[in-house]
Amino acid sequence: MKEHKGANSFISERQTVVTIGTFDGVHAGHRKIIERLVNSANANNLDSVVLTFFPHPRMVLQKESGIQLINTIEERKNLLRETGIDHLVIHPFTHQFSRLTALEFVRDILVNKLKAKKIIIGYDHRFGRNRTADINDLKQFGKDFGFEVEEISQQDVEQVAVSSTKIRNALLDGRVERANMYLQHPFTLKGTIVRGRGIGKDLGFPTANLEVAEDYKLIPKNGVYVVSTIIDGKAVNGMMNIGTNPTVGGKEKTIESYFFDLDKDLYGKQLEIELLVRIRDEKKFTSVNDLKVAMKQDQAFSKQYLKDNHA
Repeated sequence: MKEHKGANSFISERQTVVTIGTFDGVHAGHRKIIERLVNSANANNLDSVVLTFFPHPRMVLQKESGIQLINTIEERKNLLRETGIDHLVIHPFTHQFSRLTALEFVRDILVNKLKAKKIIIGYDHRFGRNRTADINDLKQFGKDFGFEVEEISQQDVEQVAVSSTKIRNALLDGRVERANMYLQHPFTLKGTIVRGRGIGKDLGFPTANLEVAEDYKLIPKNGVYVVSTIIDGKAVNGMMNIGTNPTVGGKEKTIESYFFDLDKDLYGKQLEIELLVRIRDEKKFTSVNDLKVAMKQDQAFSKQYLKDNHA
């Protein structure tokens, strides 16, 4: 897969089949559409192109929306790389870009820059300034500029739209197993390990504090989770607490992981941690001793879960 920072930098010797979308999650529904794209390109001796945008349009046009995304842009790139597409075009979404008319978008971006011979798009796709153009307009442009339009049915589009919403809602509810089922891969949190208050160590559970740089990345519901990651090339399991640590007077929300059978200094390391299942809510215990007991129970649950599901 070749990555292009905007349509202006796109280069291909062949004409292309293009699909357009945000592809947040790159879940089963998205993969079905991308598989159709790749198959069509291969059958017609064309290159397959996914056109996506960053920042997300709502980040630019509705700055107060506080949108939370399943994937960071880096995660989205890595997942799309697995799909077998020839080109990924990440076009910068700006106010100026949003003002392009439908004609300018089709002629200047899709035809002149991306060399589109075919466009695979949802029946309800809208584009151009103020999103005034629809698929019928696109089909007319296809006649004018010599490209074919393949329409994704209402059923397929709704499957994709509902899945992204369902995944976000599942994660916000803490139902990470359900989210992973929709995604067909584990939901991950990626960031840098930073110094925390050191309370975990005092409790006998030294934790690694994960700092996620992207403020738009969705963080699941507070609570304790079974997790897995790769550290120095080795698979490591553990448990993660998302929350404020109320038993020990915490105020700030943190993401802390305790990894089993690991005695390493992790400060400064970049980790991508898979969330596998949620154990329980975060709660304020009456004493630190009660918290220790609960953490031992969490560890026992985690190890049994991993034994039963990831042997």
